[in-house]
Amino acid sequence: MTHHHVSLVAAFVLLLTAAAGHAQTDTKPNVRAITAFVRLDPATLDRQIADALTVLRAAESAFAQQEYKTETLRIVTQPLGELVAGKSDEDALRLLKALDDRSAQEGFIPSVGPAMMRDSDDPHVMRLLEKALSTLPNLQANSLIAADDGIHWNVIHESAALVRYLTDHAAASHGNFNFTATAMVKPYGPFYPGTYHTGAGKQFSIGFESANVVQEVFARTHGDFRGSVAELTKQLTIHARLAESVGTQVASSTGWAFMGVDPTPAPLGDVSIGAAIETYTGAKFGSSGTMTAALIITTAVKAVPVKQIGYSGLMIPVLEDKLLARRWAEGTITTDALLAYSAVCGTGLDTIPYPGDISVNQLARIFGDVASLAWKWNKPLTARLQPVAGKKAGDLTEFSGRFLFNTTLHELP
Repeated sequence: MTHHHVSLVAAFVLLLTAAAGHAQTDTKPNVRAITAFVRLDPATLDRQIADALTVLRAAESAFAQQEYKTETLRIVTQPLGELVAGKSDEDALRLLKALDDRSAQEGFIPSVGPAMMRDSDDPHVMRLLEKALSTLPNLQANSLIAADDGIHWNVIHESAALVRYLTDHAAASHGNFNFTATAMVKPYGPFYPGTYHTGAGKQFSIGFESANVVQEVFARTHGDFRGSVAELTKQLTIHARLAESVGTQVASSTGWAFMGVDPTPAPLGDVSIGAAIETYTGAKFGSSGTMTAALIITTAVKAVPVKQIGYSGLMIPVLEDKLLARRWAEGTITTDALLAYSAVCGTGLDTIPYPGDISVNQLARIFGDVASLAWKWNKPLTARLQPVAGKKAGDLTEFSGRFLFNTTLHELP
């Protein structure tokens, strides 16, 4: 794409924001992810990556014109089994390392989607993924433990075996952090690690890091259910409409398809969804009223009038949110409580810390609960479980990655 095209995108966005006028806006959220979907041919890997980055950087540039910071650019390949079809394990791992190396050079996060999508898939691909995730720091992947055809009990068992393997063989700050089991999740969402696609490629989607928007709204409207839904819908819409305009213009100038915006207010660190919910309830996360706040957020997100993709709900990633990590240590959040909140929002169990001696059977039972809830209510949920090798209940975690905050482990649920 030429510089002229990028300039046209930026000019259009300027016009749009001027027209959007003077609606009250607070702190701008960061753009968490601009995510591209490609069907990668190993023979043309470098060119295809370059083409995808041209699209992603055009969108990033258009956001920058409006003073929105983009956190990450992301590229998702076809499902892992298709990507490595016909290759020996050695050649497959070599390809994945080349993709991981290229991501570090070019500043994007790579995903190879699901290693298993159905119970009939070859579990050998999961064993291959174990080796890749235990050594490659950037690669992300997932599995589909429930879909329209039902709950995938074989995939659940193989996912549990993978988490157990990574607990023993990978660094705690990537490994299991880069893998999630997904239930009833549709393709093309911008958020990792649960996204995937099975199509021809050349699509992209956008997601925000907008927990700060929720907190600022709740500071004005706390205790008022209807007022909170209305004001949060209005504020999230301002940013989502801008993203939709960026996506539409980049699509028209590149020929790539814009799949939509996920208005889910993702948190990170001090941009805390836990703090936002506490602002609404006036009490610690996990207290009465937490479920209501979760419903407000989900209701507002689903009402945002843009082309939506992905979870369109609420994320409660315990270890990625500084305040939630503290509340987990205090015991105000539990696995069962998070499953209960998942009945009204789109989270499941995200970055949940467990003692290092958790068994494959226990992991499978947790995955099974998430799949059962998602299947029963036909809603997208994920399970990103983080057992910590060598640690037991009562111990403090020692994560070193910049995305994970330390907490105290509890007995298994």
